[in-house]
Amino acid sequence: MPTRMQILAEIAPTGAIRAAVNMSNSALVRWDDKAGALVGPSAEIARKIAEQLDCGLFLIQCGSAADILADADGGEWDIAFIASDPSRADRFSFSPPYISVKATYLVADDSSFRRVQDVDVEGVRIASARSAAYTKQLERMVERATVSPADSPAAAIDLLVGSQCDAAAGLTEYLIQTSGRISGFRLVEGAFSEIPQTIAVHKRSVHASAFFAGFVRHLRGAPYPGGTV
Repeated sequence: MPTRMQILAEIAPTGAIRAAVNMSNSALVRWDDKAGALVGPSAEIARKIAEQLDCGLFLIQCGSAADILADADGGEWDIAFIASDPSRADRFSFSPPYISVKATYLVADDSSFRRVQDVDVEGVRIASARSAAYTKQLERMVERATVSPADSPAAAIDLLVGSQCDAAAGLTEYLIQTSGRISGFRLVEGAFSEIPQTIAVHKRSVHASAFFAGFVRHLRGAPYPGGTV
């Protein structure tokens, strides 16, 4: 097990961890006016990490997974709460999943699509955020429909509202929120994917990567290997 100092040297050289969280999914993290703070699994786990390592914490709010990936290039964060994906493995190391979230489709109220499997037919255009892990899975899954990349989850919704596609893919919680804000659209039944949510670190952070593997397993009930840091 790496020592506390080895871990902090990689992810908190200034004494505080900068943790990027994806604000597009309120099932993972959201702002709570009553608490005056970010709440949800991602925020709570970030605080547990800081407590375990006895260091400071800054939660960096990002609008989407694409924003988190873009900020990585500029060194804007030390750890990130993001979905694991094979296409990202050359840049980041991922912990075991701390939770999984589902992805489905939003369609117009008058659409003939009722279930997830109804959408994969010839000629159907599915808008989906190009950097999202569920988009990578969707591109591997669909056999007849066409996946149209969008710049963000919100941009995929805009394409649907503008009748430039037949369905918008997205995380279920985000699509539920969206259907509550705009009229004339609904979710189909079921999910086309379950996306594992993990704690990511840059590839160079080898000690932190080992720590987070044990940390997440501990959250799920296993003891820390070799004791606590």
